[in-house]
Amino acid sequence: MGKTFAEKILSKKAGKEVEAGEIVEVSPDVAMSHDNTAAIAKTFYSIGVDKVFNPDMHVVILDHCVPAANEKFAQNHKEVREFVAKQGIEHFYDIHRGICHQVLPEEGFALPGELIVGSDSHSTTYGAFGAFATGIGRSEMAVIFATGKIWLRVPETMRVVITGTLPEGISAKDVILHIIGTLTADGALYKAVEFAGPVVRQMSIAGRMVLANMAVEMGAKIGYVEPDDTTLSWLEGRARHPFQVVTSDPDAHIEEEHVFDVSNLEPMVACPHTVDNVKPVREVKGVKVDQVFFGSCTNGRLEDFAEVARLLRGRRIHPSTRMVVIPASQQVLKEALAAGYIADLVEAGAVLVNPGCGPCMGNHEGILAPGEVTLSTSNRNFKGRFGCKDAEIYLASPLTAAATALTGVITDFRELM
Repeated sequence: MGKTFAEKILSKKAGKEVEAGEIVEVSPDVAMSHDNTAAIAKTFYSIGVDKVFNPDMHVVILDHCVPAANEKFAQNHKEVREFVAKQGIEHFYDIHRGICHQVLPEEGFALPGELIVGSDSHSTTYGAFGAFATGIGRSEMAVIFATGKIWLRVPETMRVVITGTLPEGISAKDVILHIIGTLTADGALYKAVEFAGPVVRQMSIAGRMVLANMAVEMGAKIGYVEPDDTTLSWLEGRARHPFQVVTSDPDAHIEEEHVFDVSNLEPMVACPHTVDNVKPVREVKGVKVDQVFFGSCTNGRLEDFAEVARLLRGRRIHPSTRMVVIPASQQVLKEALAAGYIADLVEAGAVLVNPGCGPCMGNHEGILAPGEVTLSTSNRNFKGRFGCKDAEIYLASPLTAAATALTGVITDFRELM
């Protein structure tokens, strides 16, 4: 019997043939951390080691509260800068660069066949490029700083096949919300989820990143899209070094397979307070929204800006609703400025904020007040996610966000097209 993608990658890194269920010790190709690097550094030093095992393995990106919202965050950033300087970590990106899950691919670190770990749960995003990419804990990252190694259990594989033809305007976000709503938030616990099928093949890189990013929202260890010409074209001129595409064998053991025909899919929304509480927009349309957040590591990319600008151009955001806009990276911001998208949004009444995570973590730049309702293009909606446990968060696509900003209530974007 052949091997799955996950088995192949971890066999290669372990230096022996392994199967699903085995526990292996491996050295990642890339280990990413962000603002939590200061806390990780404290654990690292408590191990009794003074020097990072392999500084070149690590990428550190400040993005979760940038610029610092107060003295506490400023001190945290200071400690991160001092740590990377002392340890000789050259792959460091300060507060201007953007969200780690966008910057890492832009800088050519997310490559097919690589093993990437990040001290952030949405590190599964890099699976869109054919990497084995997963989130790990701070203590695990501290051990990698000290030893260059981590242990992983080889995951079983679930295949999600997406067939049919996407209706106009229906996006990868609608697709993944539909999938999570069907399979539930723990439906893929510790699985290697492979997204396949003709609809995935037709998706852009940004769309594939949405799938891989939110794979963790159904409990997956990794999300994976088999690299193709779209992947290789995107990586051309970005990849930092040669790479090897790794794919599952045709006769590999797939523990579960789920097929989704999306030909009749509608705009979808995840309702408070769980990501799998998913309904068609038509079932919740009319719910008053105080704030729309357009951005995040899930949907703050250039093609998202193009869609939102298309709907907002020449219109005004509803006077009872505010719209906070945060590009995923500095590069996205520059390209959106050049394309005129930012002007369209600002003229419609949106508030533009610097690239970063913004209110998604509840730190600053758009947190909610008790009783307020937001519709967000981000990836989580549990209580307190936007800084207030008494607020309500709906998750939806950029087009649904734009339509909702215009009307002040949750709206099916097709009514405004």
